[in-house]
Amino acid sequence: MSQDQHGDLSAFSMLDLFRMEADSQTQILTDGLLAMERHAGDAAAVEAMMRAAHSIKGAAAIVGLQVVVQLAHGMEDSFVAAQHGRLKLTPERVDVLLSGVDLIVQLSRLDDAGAEAWLAANATQIDQTLNAIAGIADLPELPALPSAPAPVPAPAPVREASEPQVPVASGLAGDEPEAAAPAPRTATSTGAPAKAQAQNFDKLLSLASESRINAHQMHPFVGALQRFKRNQSSLFSAIEHLHEAIARSADPGLMEKSLLALQKTQPLKQFMLEHIADIETYERRLLAVSQGMVDEVLALRMRPFRDGIHAFPRMVRDLARSLGKEVQLEIEGEDTLVDRDILAKIESPLNHMLRNAIDHGMEGPYERIDAGKEALGTIRMEARHRAGMLSIEISDDGRGVDLEKIRQSVIERKMASPAMAAALSPGELLEFLFLPAFSLKATANQLSGRGVGLDIVHETIRQQNGTVRLESEPGRGFRALITLPLTQSIVRALVVDVHGEAYAIPIVKVESVVRVPQAAIHTLENKQFFELKGEHLGLVSAAQVLELGEAASQADDLPVVVIGRGKQSYALVVDAIRGEQSLAVQAIDPIFGKMRDISAAALLDDGEPVLILDVPDLLLSIDKLLHEGGLHQLAQAGHAQQRRAKRILVVDDSLTVREMERKLLLARGFEVDVAIDGIDGWNVVRSGEYDLVITDVDMPRMDGIELVSLIKKDLHLHKLPVMIVSYKDRPEDRARGLSAGADYYLTKGSFHDETLLDAVADLIGDARL
Repeated sequence: MSQDQHGDLSAFSMLDLFRMEADSQTQILTDGLLAMERHAGDAAAVEAMMRAAHSIKGAAAIVGLQVVVQLAHGMEDSFVAAQHGRLKLTPERVDVLLSGVDLIVQLSRLDDAGAEAWLAANATQIDQTLNAIAGIADLPELPALPSAPAPVPAPAPVREASEPQVPVASGLAGDEPEAAAPAPRTATSTGAPAKAQAQNFDKLLSLASESRINAHQMHPFVGALQRFKRNQSSLFSAIEHLHEAIARSADPGLMEKSLLALQKTQPLKQFMLEHIADIETYERRLLAVSQGMVDEVLALRMRPFRDGIHAFPRMVRDLARSLGKEVQLEIEGEDTLVDRDILAKIESPLNHMLRNAIDHGMEGPYERIDAGKEALGTIRMEARHRAGMLSIEISDDGRGVDLEKIRQSVIERKMASPAMAAALSPGELLEFLFLPAFSLKATANQLSGRGVGLDIVHETIRQQNGTVRLESEPGRGFRALITLPLTQSIVRALVVDVHGEAYAIPIVKVESVVRVPQAAIHTLENKQFFELKGEHLGLVSAAQVLELGEAASQADDLPVVVIGRGKQSYALVVDAIRGEQSLAVQAIDPIFGKMRDISAAALLDDGEPVLILDVPDLLLSIDKLLHEGGLHQLAQAGHAQQRRAKRILVVDDSLTVREMERKLLLARGFEVDVAIDGIDGWNVVRSGEYDLVITDVDMPRMDGIELVSLIKKDLHLHKLPVMIVSYKDRPEDRARGLSAGADYYLTKGSFHDETLLDAVADLIGDARL
């Protein structure tokens, strides 16, 4: 038994099922009519439209929508006539049939409560559409455009003959705000499941990413076993040497015992070898399965490019006809897979680009013929994967952009001096089109002239970590090249250390990574810079921009990440560069709002949390620091080295409290380690040198009081200061902690930043030794 491609449909009503079928079949009708308009005699397209109209007619009869039955029947008759050569589907006749398609779509959106009122309000327009379809053969045909300029009959009378059809598509009461009640209901009913589905995808991706991280954490465990095996081999070798020495002593009793010990080592050797091999095999399988899960979840999020642009051919055709132009849209790469979120967000920018191409770039049919072109203009949209990115190219064969007109507009708006404007390259001139309120049109209309179209395109693409580049060849056409990540769920990022914390920079925003010798750093007007490829790049401390405190002491070479482009390029100085990783992006809880310089979060392969930097926001923060004159000088080689920071161990089973205390102390300049409970804290404190321990009281496995007691009883640790930070604020609790040996007792009820830092200063002083 085959499974329906839509899954389980038992929960849907008959009207819901009709809507689903109407959506798919009307798209077939739209595509077929557009194809027939350009390629008359396409038998396959006519056959597909006949089947679609017949399916709609049967489905509408089941749900009792008689108007749709009549519309579909009339359209089916037209397609039969076209199939037998009795009717030519001219643009005017296609207009009428598309009006019928639009009416079917609107009728399919009606609910039971509002259907009767909507039909009564639009009875006249419905009758006009039905009559127009019934009399479609009576519509006159426009003569074909000549290949060269020549007198032709004026098209005005024909337009008058077809004018009654124009209000049918746009004059329905349901198109007006007060009569469009059914539409919101449908949007709500389909939007909520879509949002829930997106949330489910996000949860699945998060779980799959965590499984991949857990798989990576097997690697250090395997490494520990390998070290254990080496130590075991050394021990077995020592036993063998001991046995040889005993054999030379000729003591039968010792010989027997050493031989027995030597025999017992053999199965242990084999046991370790077999189990290490099994664990390594398990690790490889776990990594493969976890990566496969991530890949499959990402595949679920991918949609073919056609899903986001299926309405564009009709839009281009209708808009061009409304402007008296003949334009077709050719699409390549419809099967190219794109993340569903990116596809939804770029639909509007692509729409803007197409509308601009039709209004600004494409000439009228007679102007094109005068220029030696075909009367029919063509816009091409191509989508493909290139170098791990989504590349979308939109080009047209219109008049292109007048670069001198842009240059003149730049001078008139005082954006550049005449000398500077004259030196601008074509690429630099086209960049001005992305500026707000910049337009080459003298007057604005409904489509363009307000200078907001390309500005919106540029901003939306930038928000998706993408780029857009314009090219123009006057008289021959215009081209826009858009580059976007394939998905926003997984980002390839450069991971760096800043002030002891891991941060990630999307790799598409990184221009280069270099190491800068201290000797190559120059200072001018209190600003530091170095030269890279003939350009001066300003040096900025990442720790200062992110407000993490002073930059750590630097070595002879500074690790630097270059971000930004052109005049807004900066060299971000970091502590260390870890390398590239693929990160599963996790949105930051909305309760925090928009965090400055931060776009999202993720987990590294070892499970460490990392914040993903918002590079455009970061560039704005750097500009602000520069304008305020607050940029700090970076440490120079040869300066007195900073003293080692004092080291503190924070022991708390609460992740929130532990991280808050750690960040406060790090910002003050201390080195901080953490432990998750008393046992963990006891193991850590004995393995390192600490100047202070801060511990909670109530923790699993070993509480803070017992930890304090163990520290104070230890021969090597008894002088180590210990501070208790606890919610327990009763006098007896405080007395219990102090009697155990704690040097300070701080209650979380009265806890705030300065309280903790003041208490630490009282116990061990400043961060530096």
